[in-house]
Amino acid sequence: MTSPVDPVQIRLTGENSFIRLSPEEGGTQTTRTSHWRVLWTPAGAGHVLFLKSDEVDGGRARVYSDNVAMTRYVQEEIESMLFPEFGDTSLPVIHAEFSRSGGIDSAYNEHVAASTETVVLSWHDFLTPYMLNNPAGEASGRTHGVYSCFFPARQAQITVGDKALSGVVSLEMRGPAQSSTACCAWSETWVKP
Repeated sequence: MTSPVDPVQIRLTGENSFIRLSPEEGGTQTTRTSHWRVLWTPAGAGHVLFLKSDEVDGGRARVYSDNVAMTRYVQEEIESMLFPEFGDTSLPVIHAEFSRSGGIDSAYNEHVAASTETVVLSWHDFLTPYMLNNPAGEASGRTHGVYSCFFPARQAQITVGDKALSGVVSLEMRGPAQSSTACCAWSETWVKP
């Protein structure tokens, strides 16, 4: 009988939604975000937003968080693989408070309030959700595996202070699933063999 338990180490569970914008569909990405709502890691729970845009701070990456220890863990364990610039632990962490509003049935928003400005990530016009299943191990050649429920959006917007950043979402395929460069990735769990 096959065991119902996956024999892996849990490294993180929570959410990792993102928006990546380009001047035109399929173009070079000029804005990139990675928003984490972390329910558990060995370094605790919390939130972190990584933001890099040609329109903000001279294109330098910014990090907003309510838990610096958890943020450094996410940088070292995962972001260093996904987007090395966000994995740079020498980046200063800007303290912020995090909240959400809306829903997948209409428009969904993540709010990040720092003392210097508020950042709002907004997704709408959603496509059919799908399950992402990237196992770890020798067969896949990956050091980490991830399981996540993706809600891809056709449209997204990022505002920093009172400025809406320019750019559009691009549609893309992930295997047989229609996806995009703007997804709410919920029920996300990262594992190692």
